[in-house]
Amino acid sequence: MTTDSPAHISDATDVGAVPAGAGQPMLPPKAAGRSSKALSKVAGPLIGLAVFVGIWYFMHYWVLENVFDKPSFLITEPHRVIKDSFFDSVPREQMLTGLGWTTMIALIGLGISIVLGMTIAVLMAQSTLLEGAFWPYLIAAQAVPILAIVPILGSIFGFGYGSRVLVCVIISIFPIVSNTLFGLLSAEKGMHDLFTLHRASRTTRLFKLQFPAALPAIFAGFRIAAGLSVIGAVVGELFFRRGSKGIGILMDQYRSRNLYPLTYGALILSSLLGIAVFVFFGWLSKVAIGKWHETSRTGT
Repeated sequence: MTTDSPAHISDATDVGAVPAGAGQPMLPPKAAGRSSKALSKVAGPLIGLAVFVGIWYFMHYWVLENVFDKPSFLITEPHRVIKDSFFDSVPREQMLTGLGWTTMIALIGLGISIVLGMTIAVLMAQSTLLEGAFWPYLIAAQAVPILAIVPILGSIFGFGYGSRVLVCVIISIFPIVSNTLFGLLSAEKGMHDLFTLHRASRTTRLFKLQFPAALPAIFAGFRIAAGLSVIGAVVGELFFRRGSKGIGILMDQYRSRNLYPLTYGALILSSLLGIAVFVFFGWLSKVAIGKWHETSRTGT
């Protein structure tokens, strides 16, 4: 009768044992990273929304009356806002029509800001003299409170669509100029030397070196300006109060009649418009530069 030595037992165990986790599918590191990133993109907004709604209810049911000694109807509970604003056909139709007018004004103003802002940035990138000439006035336009000059603009240019568009341009042009200029001036010096070595023209240098290098910054400016243009459209409507009823005019009318659920409904729609435009330019940025430019985040 023979017995296995400890060495034999150890060998048998090593040969026949099944490693822990065997038979379970293993995701490649890149696939696992993509899954985690996709999950965080969905979970993050949902968690933020839940926290926001919870704070909203807390403000309505406890904070207003117990802390500020104000009536709770000043902050209408979310479910009533949704019910009164979007389930009732009359205010829903009013708000959607107003949202259409506000969207048109905001997009026209944003389009003018993009064309005008990029043109100014290109000129500034080509000449330090022009850069010095434009910068003070751009900074002044950004620094002046838009609420202070809207009544003046209305008195000078009238209270029609042109004045609303002008407000959008004033409030949204600075991010486009500053980001585009930063991007155009951020091309590597070594690449500039290479273009100089090949005797490239100023136009060739601009379109084949500076613009490709500037695209990430340019689209970042577009996203910032898109949200600001929506704000400008709503602010212009709140002050001018004439012409077709945009979402800002409706918001002011609801507030003056103490229709707080509808006021918050209009506010939600204007916020969703800003988010939609921001997301659109984020998607456009990925389509345009996503194949060769990717943002990175340490620790993830």
